[in-house]
Amino acid sequence: MAYDPVVDLSSSRVVVTGAAGGIGAALARRFHSDGASVVVSDTNADGIRTVAAALEADRPGSAFAVVADVSTENGNRSLVDESRRLLSGIDLFVANAGVGLGTVIETTTENDWMRSFDVNLHAHRWAAAALLPEWLQRGSGYFCSTASAAGLLAQIGSAPYSVSKHAAVAFAEWLSITYGDRGIRVSCLCPQGVNTAMLNGGEIGDNGAGDVVRAAGDVLEPEQVADVVAAAIADERFLILPHPQVAEFEAKKVADRDRWLSGMRRLQRRVLGDL
Repeated sequence: MAYDPVVDLSSSRVVVTGAAGGIGAALARRFHSDGASVVVSDTNADGIRTVAAALEADRPGSAFAVVADVSTENGNRSLVDESRRLLSGIDLFVANAGVGLGTVIETTTENDWMRSFDVNLHAHRWAAAALLPEWLQRGSGYFCSTASAAGLLAQIGSAPYSVSKHAAVAFAEWLSITYGDRGIRVSCLCPQGVNTAMLNGGEIGDNGAGDVVRAAGDVLEPEQVADVVAAAIADERFLILPHPQVAEFEAKKVADRDRWLSGMRRLQRRVLGDL
């Protein structure tokens, strides 16, 4: 089936979740600078209103803030409905919101497990379920999800983060396989260390995982990640790796999993000591 490219950012309508700061805000700014109209969404109302106001000042009528809790199905459906109303349709949806909760199994609460899956995985499928009927009818749409290098490798220090991010990658793969021949493009962002609140003293930074991420390689700025994402979407690439070494690590994992696991245990001992 032949079809024209879906996303021309100079005229596209984009929704970004988790956009009050970090990668989400940087993505919104980058897409907007390329000419897109954007909805920025988060539970942090002040944060997204600040982001939207700055974009609006640059180009009036092109940016909107929608407060939404994507950890629920209703929150995702309401976000999609309101974004369609504000933008007169959605061309690109970026499921970027994420949380990094919990540590080892012995101490992680059920609430942390459930919230991790609700935000890091279920939000993606709830949003896709709300978007797909219209996209399939018109034969076009672009879904980009933020997972993590932890979704390809593993996350030392946080069981819920590692497992839910693996699931996020698997869902994105399934979405591409199932709907790719019907005009639906899918990309999955898997960064390693990024200079965000999650890494620096918040969420995953509190359970030792942030130290592991810093030990594993360079920490990029959110704007650097946004540039890589914009280029990957223009090329319609599925896997977006702002840190190229992640592909090398994944290749080593696949080539000799036992050796890779042994190396990860050594890294854990070096950075975290005895858990």
